[in-house]
Order: sequence, then structure tokens, then C-alpha cells
Amino acid sequence: MKFFSILIIISMQFLNCAFSSAITPNIDFFKNFNDEFLTLYITKALENNHDLKQTNHKVEQYRLEIKKSFSQELPQLSVAGNYLGAHFPQGDMNFLLSRNSFILPFKTSYEPDFLLKNRDKTKSAKKLYQAQLANQKTAYISLLSDVASAYINILLFDSLIKKQYLILKNSEENFLKNENKYKYGIIDSSELNNIKQELINQKTILENLIKNQKSIIFNFCTLIGESPANSSDIKRSTLENFEYTKVIPETISSDLIYNRPDLIEIENKLKSAKIDIRIAKKEFFPTFAINGFLAFDTAGCGNFFSWESSFAFLLAGLTQDIFTGGKKIANLKIKKARFEELFEMYKQADLNAIKEVNNALNIIKYDKKTEQNAKYEMYLEEKNFKNSDKKLKRGTISKIDFLKSEITLNQKEQLFANSKASRLTSYITLYKALGGQL
Repeated sequence: MKFFSILIIISMQFLNCAFSSAITPNIDFFKNFNDEFLTLYITKALENNHDLKQTNHKVEQYRLEIKKSFSQELPQLSVAGNYLGAHFPQGDMNFLLSRNSFILPFKTSYEPDFLLKNRDKTKSAKKLYQAQLANQKTAYISLLSDVASAYINILLFDSLIKKQYLILKNSEENFLKNENKYKYGIIDSSELNNIKQELINQKTILENLIKNQKSIIFNFCTLIGESPANSSDIKRSTLENFEYTKVIPETISSDLIYNRPDLIEIENKLKSAKIDIRIAKKEFFPTFAINGFLAFDTAGCGNFFSWESSFAFLLAGLTQDIFTGGKKIANLKIKKARFEELFEMYKQADLNAIKEVNNALNIIKYDKKTEQNAKYEMYLEEKNFKNSDKKLKRGTISKIDFLKSEITLNQKEQLFANSKASRLTSYITLYKALGGQL
């Protein structure tokens, strides 16, 4: 008994060490944007997101499955309280047994793990737990990436809407001036209608921008665990001041790719499946079991809990199945097929991981070039706008031409904002593709 107590204590300490793993997502990456609001929302998402809490509860289930499996390696002890009402034959025979009695049986059973089958079951459960931990990390990374991407898009729409209001204002002024030209017969109705159509088009663009931004903000509120009704309380900086302060590497070590949590998840499932094959093979061997029974009763002549009022037995032996209808063979083939399935899944996930990282690096490379081109176009248009301003003051161009120049400048600024947001979002994509190791 002392041996079993020591064994249980040591085993539980081992299990507690195994369960001490904690997910620590890399949020330092998001701090490199130097935006206090983004850091705040990342923290809120980690604390309040319900999908994440659901994943955490699932991890807890797998953790307890290890304890459940480990319990099968230990002796089992049970007790029951029973009332016995008996009728004995009357006559010359003298029965000393009581007709109404109480029986308290203690039952114990233990299967010595000579083949380590139960130990393998616990190992398999532990690998599944580690796989679920990796899945939990994937959920963390996906959530943080979604929050950051949504935040960048909110900043982008802030910038686009601001510029669109200026474009709409200039378009309305342009329409009014052309309407005066039409009254004086300088332009015909077709030209005026085209200008009016352009004004309506700019209004539609603004309405769509506002609509899309509201949808993104509602989704953002859900990600951070806030009610969409509080969308107006979402504070943020500006896209102009939002920038990544570290250097994005141009090449990535393959070691980082193989440390992605989704690959680690499948790898642990693969190890569990391999152990399950070993367990299925051990099912063909006989099982050795020890069963003990000790019961105290008040039917006899002795005192309760005394040897005179008790009976006991100890049974130990081997059990071997003779015919199970092919159950064990089918189970072994199922485990082997499951292993092959996971092995193919791992190879495909490996290819997908390499593809995602290469795609992210490629997108970043060309997003940088696109942004540089958009920035240069905006620079040239700023020069054109300054020239138009000088010409307007000299009276060499009309106010309508000046308004057109200002509209074009705002559109170039929108193009630059789009290209900058695309580049920043591609950084988030690379972070996700590397499993949060950027």
C-alpha cells in the first residue's frame, strides 16, 4: 500500500509538470508599430474573445483526458452498502445467520501493465494534449492577426473617407461652376449631365466607404469582445502615423517554418497515432488481472468489521480472447490507416507552410515597390497642384481646372494610402505564416 501511495504521488507530480505548459503569444511584434491603441486592443482580444475562451476550454478537456487515462494504470477500489433480507428453511437444521443484515463489500481490481499498454494509452493522450496546445497557439495567432489587420483597415478607411469628403466638396463646387457655364450657353446639357454623373459617382463612393468601414468596425468589436453597439467608442491613431519600426527580413530560415504550431499539431497527432498502432498490436496478447473482494456483514455471529463476520477472496489470472469477429484486426488496420492519413496531412501542411511564407515575402516585396510608385505619383501630383495654384493666382487657368487638379491630388493620396495599408497588412500575413515568430 505504501508503494502504491508513493507511486501515485510521483506520477501526479510528473503530470502537473506536463500540464504546466502555457501559451505565450508573441505580442511584441505588434508593439513594433508603436501604436498604443493597437496594443490595447490586442490585450482586450486576448482577455475577452469568446472563440479563444472556447479553445482554452477544449485544451482543458484534453488535459483531463491524460489524468483519465493515467487512472487506468492505478489499482481500482470501490465499496458498496447493501441490505440483505433472506429467508432460510425451517426444521431441525440450526441456522445462525440473521435474516436481516447489512453487507459492506470492498472490491479492488488491478491490471499489472506488463506490456505497458496502459502506459502507451497515457502517452498517446499526452501527445493529443500537446497537439491541442499547438492548436490553441494557432487560434491565438489567428486572432491577433485578424485584430491587427482589421485595425489597419479601419485606419485606411479613415484616410480614404477624409480624402473622399474633399473630392466630393470639390466635385460639388465644380458642378456649380459648370452649371453657371451651361446657363450662359458655354457648355451644352450633355456635358453638364456628364459632370453631374461624376458628382453622383463620388457620392456613391463615399457612401460605400462609410458602409464598408462600419462593417469592419463591427467585426473588430466582435474580435476584441466588445458589443458592436459601442463601435463609436473605438479610438485609433491615423494611417499617416502608423508604421512598422523594425526591419522585415527578406529571407526566412526553414527552422521557423517547421516550428509553426499547425505543423507541430499534426506532428503530435502523428506521434499519437503511431502509439495507437502499438496499443492495437498489444490487444492481441492476453491480459493479466488481479481482483480482490473483502466483505463485512452483520449476518454472522461475529462483530461487524471482525474476521468472524467477513469473507474474502483474491483472484489472479490471464484472460485471452478466442474469437472477436475480426474486431482486433480491423482496429489495427484502422489505426494504421489513421497514421497514413495524418502522414499525408503533415506533408501537405508542410508544403502549404512553405507556400504561405514565400507568398507573404513575395507580396511584401512588390507591395513595397507599389507603395514607392504611388508615393512618387503623389509627389509629382503635388508639384502639379502647386503649379496650378500659381497659375490660378496669375489668372492663366480657370477655377474649374484648379478644382480638377485638387481632385486628382486627393485621388493620388488615396492610392498611396491603399498601397501603404496593403504593405502593412502583408507584414501581418507574414507574421501569421511564420506562426507568430516574426
